[in-house]
Amino acid sequence: MIAVPAPFREFTFSDADFQQVRQLIHAHAGIFLGEHKRAMVYARLGRRLRALHLRSFADYLTRLTLDGAEWEHFTNALTTNLTRFFREPHHFVLLQRYLAQLQGREARIWSAGCASGEEAYSIAITAAQSGRPARVLATDLDTAVLARARQGIYPIERVEELALSIRRRYFHRGRGPHQGMAAVKPELAARVAFRQLNLRLSPWPMSRPFDVVFCRNVLIYFDRPTQQDILRRITTLLAPGGLLFLGHSETVNGAGLPLELVDTTTYRLCTGSDAS
Repeated sequence: MIAVPAPFREFTFSDADFQQVRQLIHAHAGIFLGEHKRAMVYARLGRRLRALHLRSFADYLTRLTLDGAEWEHFTNALTTNLTRFFREPHHFVLLQRYLAQLQGREARIWSAGCASGEEAYSIAITAAQSGRPARVLATDLDTAVLARARQGIYPIERVEELALSIRRRYFHRGRGPHQGMAAVKPELAARVAFRQLNLRLSPWPMSRPFDVVFCRNVLIYFDRPTQQDILRRITTLLAPGGLLFLGHSETVNGAGLPLELVDTTTYRLCTGSDAS
């Protein structure tokens, strides 16, 4: 049986149950759960057991095989979403500099693993400040956080960390039922399209190349073969000279891809002339 702190011993959760959860989420979404994630799995899926009035994880796993709609709740529960506006700010400095150099067209940017939207809106703000119009595709596996991202409404304390000029230009302060909140202004929201995407599935629906891809703190949830497959497919969607931003603990080393490191966790797709 799984060792769970006494106050939380509410449901039967065997070793076999945990291994089955690990296998299912890996097969469905490519997410790798280490042994140290047992307590997290218990806590997060335990909420679903309470909502469904179940008493054991075995009952829940049986329910999962019989109810196709439950897969969305299962996946959402086991997806980690941690983000904030302009996280790792040096990336946005590089992004603004890169976009300012593009000539004569609207930039295309993909935020993969966008969570609740702060990264995607930060990208759109940076593009506006660069003077280069951009369209941002923001994708995530978790439908619940995508719904919050589309709303574009955040606790005021998250927005108050931003420069006053950014707050005034791109956010409304909430009133009435939204007191204590801030909302993205419509003109900024119009630059971002939120879509669900399971990076594990193939093929992806995108075909036109992107100038920039943000895939930060996403690869860490996959095993190495899946990481390399995702990186390879991202590379095929990058425009020549395009930029790929990864998380601080992620790398393309060993993937054998035509990407060169240009700054901290920032890579550029090499062109034919680079290789010659």
